[in-house]
Amino acid sequence: MWGKRTAFVALAGAMAWSVSVAHADGYEITPELVEAAKAEGTVVFYTATDVAVAEKLGKTFEEEYPGVKVQVERAGSERVFQRIGQEISTGIHNADVIETSDAVHFLMFKKEGWLASGLPANVLKDWPKEEQDADGQYAAYRAHLSVIAYRSDMIKDEEAPKSLADLLDPKWKGKMVKAHPGYSGTIMTATYAISQLLGWEYFEKLSAQDIMQVQSSTEPPKKLAQGERALQADGNEYNVFRLIDDGVPVKIVYATEGTPLVVGNAAVLAKAPHPNAAKLFYAYLFSQEAQQLNSDFGGLRSFHPGVKEKAGRTPIKDIKLLLPDSAGQEKEMENIKAKYEEYFGT
Repeated sequence: MWGKRTAFVALAGAMAWSVSVAHADGYEITPELVEAAKAEGTVVFYTATDVAVAEKLGKTFEEEYPGVKVQVERAGSERVFQRIGQEISTGIHNADVIETSDAVHFLMFKKEGWLASGLPANVLKDWPKEEQDADGQYAAYRAHLSVIAYRSDMIKDEEAPKSLADLLDPKWKGKMVKAHPGYSGTIMTATYAISQLLGWEYFEKLSAQDIMQVQSSTEPPKKLAQGERALQADGNEYNVFRLIDDGVPVKIVYATEGTPLVVGNAAVLAKAPHPNAAKLFYAYLFSQEAQQLNSDFGGLRSFHPGVKEKAGRTPIKDIKLLLPDSAGQEKEMENIKAKYEEYFGT
């Protein structure tokens, strides 16, 4: 049930915590690992993080470790999940490191035996226990929220919605954009959270609002930026942060009922074609440099104790959260897709 996860308590402490884990110390980046990675020359990264953020991260890695190129393959979480399954089931091993915003995927990858064991030492030392697999096969690379947001030059602040229920007001008909749980892991997680809280009746009523339907959770903020819609019913927080940093007149609403917290796990595949480059890049993903870049440039939330968030962003501790329940969500995934199609027709 919601509320049993404790990772958000750590985030709420403004990242000022350190958790020790009583198992293997994890691996360090050594000169030998760097040289072995350079000999392989490439690392292939399947990710659901916004492409601009993922490619920026790849470039900083290449600057840190010249001789190892990062090939970013970006798609929505559900598409990444499908692609990995299709490739591995047919004996194709293209990806080295994988990341999605649907925590259920990693439960399934682990059951199939597709993940390598071994976490970077700083993850074992500093990450909350809840955000690292007990067997060392994956860990939380990022966190973000699925939020309501609006164009403040198109909607007055005093008239903007304050809650999920407010989105059902007829005045918003034809003015909203929304992402899809069949494509986006963020929206899959958010849809499960909200359906548990408000029931499917909420989505049935929301579907009558003539909503622009898009795929990825990265797209609703882009529709706001282009002025195609004044209001996003859901979508990722980090792209809205990036718009705000760029001077686009958008504002975030943290719904009074609660805002879904989404955790993006990452792992190295057991049959990674570039195993040493994979380990090097994977360790880099959890470094303070990479995590600070994710926060500053990408607008993502981080579990790294040294990361400092930009001034002006609402701290996690001040937001009422709807917390992930991966085990419960795993049981409901197909039902979520079916119910969503029933109401939204897509």
